[in-house]
Amino acid sequence: MNGRIGYFFDTVLGRVTMYRLVTLSLGTLAIYAFVLSLFGQVFYKPLELLATLVTLLVVGYLTNRLFGALFQVRPHSESSIITSLLLFFILWPTSDPAALAWIALAATVGSASKYLLAIRGRHVFNPAALAALVSSVLASYVVLPGVSPSVWWVANPWLLPAVVVLGGLVLVRTRRLTMALVFIVLSWALVTVRLVVGGQDVGPALLAPLTSYPILFLAAFMLTEPLTLPPRRWQQLGEAAIVAVLFSIPFMLGQVASTPELALIVGNVLAFAVARRRGMRLTLEGTRTLTPTAVEYRFSSKRPVPFAAGQYLELSLPHRGADVRGSRRMFSISSPPDDDRTIRVAMRVPERASSFKRALSALPVGASLSATGVWGDFVLPKDQAKPVLLIAAGIGITPFASQLSRLHLRGEKRDIVLVYVVSDPQELAYAAELATWGTQVLVVGPSADAALPAGWRTLGPGRLDHERLAEAVPDLASREVFISGPPAMVDALKPALRGIGVGRVHTDAFSGY
Repeated sequence: MNGRIGYFFDTVLGRVTMYRLVTLSLGTLAIYAFVLSLFGQVFYKPLELLATLVTLLVVGYLTNRLFGALFQVRPHSESSIITSLLLFFILWPTSDPAALAWIALAATVGSASKYLLAIRGRHVFNPAALAALVSSVLASYVVLPGVSPSVWWVANPWLLPAVVVLGGLVLVRTRRLTMALVFIVLSWALVTVRLVVGGQDVGPALLAPLTSYPILFLAAFMLTEPLTLPPRRWQQLGEAAIVAVLFSIPFMLGQVASTPELALIVGNVLAFAVARRRGMRLTLEGTRTLTPTAVEYRFSSKRPVPFAAGQYLELSLPHRGADVRGSRRMFSISSPPDDDRTIRVAMRVPERASSFKRALSALPVGASLSATGVWGDFVLPKDQAKPVLLIAAGIGITPFASQLSRLHLRGEKRDIVLVYVVSDPQELAYAAELATWGTQVLVVGPSADAALPAGWRTLGPGRLDHERLAEAVPDLASREVFISGPPAMVDALKPALRGIGVGRVHTDAFSGY
């Protein structure tokens, strides 16, 4: 992905949270399905689609609020909308009153799962998949007109282009395209082989997995759902492969036959088992101003919060008047993991801040909020002899603050060079700490060497590219590189560095700050 494309996703998609983007994408897909229904390209009639969708949205929203009140948790309304929209494409659309009652039951199960089947504040299963599974299992024992198992009618050739485009936007925005591709390619290959072995011609067998199976939909909108993913990338790829096998090869679990939702549920269980994910309740202990536009928040936790230096967490702060960016945001942890009961995060706070950041800035000391989990692979190599280059732009310094402070606290000496890109020398967050830690820092920005801490050097203003890096860091090709900053910079630098022989380049791009 080149720099211009990265800039597009930073400035356009980056303004919308992942939850809102999924909501808008599924909503657009639903509208498109209604249009196709009007022209007879979808098996179900418009009235059936409308009755099913309204039932799911209304019941899902109300039951989510009901369970939130029962468990004394402020409900995440957008989550209920996403679950309802997912079920809309999975369950059999109907306008029959008895069947709509069954649809309402599925929506209730989806809402209940977020509270009744949650461990340490985190739900274990994808709510839509669990609701579809329960509905399908019960349907095999209940004989009522219009009641049927899940049908995944989204697997329709006419819906496929919209699923590809909208699902692709979600995957690029969430940067889980690789995980999705592992599932898609493996599922496509296994289903194709199974169809050919079963006697189908090769041509139709190659096309059928994409047009008659919900491979792309499941990958884009359900498999990569954040709250049910393990934290590390290799674990996510492993889950994608396991779910692909279970999705593609028929099996029986007791009396339950294999279905897409069952494959995903098994993947959720395995992910939860290896991830040791936990919800966290954090108490605000204080704040400090890092730069004219950046603030650090310090939280405490009664329970240890295990994390690796360089990982990030998602903060949840429901508030009135939430804007398009929503009530959940992800932030890199800036504190070292040595004190796992203290969590610090830093963020840029522009003049026109999001409603989330305004709500957070208004939070009094002693108030609490929740964090839904810790994720990320942006961690330094275990080999301490490996030379490293860190590249940070603005508030992208936060994961490096965690890593470098950890090394300082433990007395570890490593060959590390930090290139720090800022628009103004006053925006050098953690400058005093970096000087104390003895980090070798090269500053890209309008600043003279005399204005910098002792030992720091300026590379001058202008765009940072691989040529400037190679000149400033002569042994660049021998270093493992870590880049943290806006996607436009990350997406431009990564392929350029690979092109000049840098072996490993790790990225931690952020959007919507």
